[in-house]
Amino acid sequence: MDPSRRTAKANLRYDRQFKPTELLRGASLKEKPMARFEHILSQSANGVRTITLNRPDKRNALSPALIEELTLALGEAAKCDCGVVILTGAGSAFCAGLDMELLATTSARTPEEHRLDSENMARVLRTLYDFPKPVIAAVNGPAIAGGMILATIPDFTLATPEAKFGLNEVRVGFVPAIAASFLMRQVGEKRTRELLLTGRLLKAHEAQEMGLVTQIVAAEELLQTARALAQTLLMNSPQAMSAVKCLLAKHARRRLDEELEDAIQVNALQRSAEDFKEGVEAFLQRRRADWPSMKVKV
Repeated sequence: MDPSRRTAKANLRYDRQFKPTELLRGASLKEKPMARFEHILSQSANGVRTITLNRPDKRNALSPALIEELTLALGEAAKCDCGVVILTGAGSAFCAGLDMELLATTSARTPEEHRLDSENMARVLRTLYDFPKPVIAAVNGPAIAGGMILATIPDFTLATPEAKFGLNEVRVGFVPAIAASFLMRQVGEKRTRELLLTGRLLKAHEAQEMGLVTQIVAAEELLQTARALAQTLLMNSPQAMSAVKCLLAKHARRRLDEELEDAIQVNALQRSAEDFKEGVEAFLQRRRADWPSMKVKV
């Protein structure tokens, strides 16, 4: 195996004390006190840590800063004395996926910077997947693209009837490569192909039928229901629940390491693709994309 692949795989792993390893090329996340978070709210009460994506004016779209802060907030929650984590969004949306306005400025970025962005996205999703305590997603609205994976990786996904889910990246010339590895484990390859190739949105009840949503809850009862579930979980043995989660994560670890390294490469390359540039521009201009790849002569 190429040594660089071994290094990449190692950088996406977490040790038993849940300490994120150093990113590729020496980049690392600096610890931030909770009070300094700009795009995350993190609060604890009754043994439960609630982490809220807090960019409501942007429908909680994922910026590099929010991704970094969410990774750090999860790291803090793993080490604190809380027993359960609730993940939710501020405002009317859970998470609209990557911030398209910021993506429009990425054409000047280098391949190395594109790869680092992809690594950071993989890192926060892997952090959530390997998290040592029970996590409940309280999906208060649309969970799109990367937001859908943030909403469905947790152990429990509670959603309002109005919530929608979808991996619509192909509609803007992108490839949901990192999401694919997690989605395949949840719904199988055939369903994953359908969802990734069509980019269609799922209503909450259809997502529940697929096994992506645990329970549909009225909006006014969402957080109350999530907290009640958290209190039920707190009655269980913390050590036993952590052992269960560690065991399940261990089953997938080796293959997931390799899949995510492949996905990071595809994700990073696609950020420089002409179709992606056109897709983002068309999205922001609210027009139909004129795909450059359709003009290529065979």
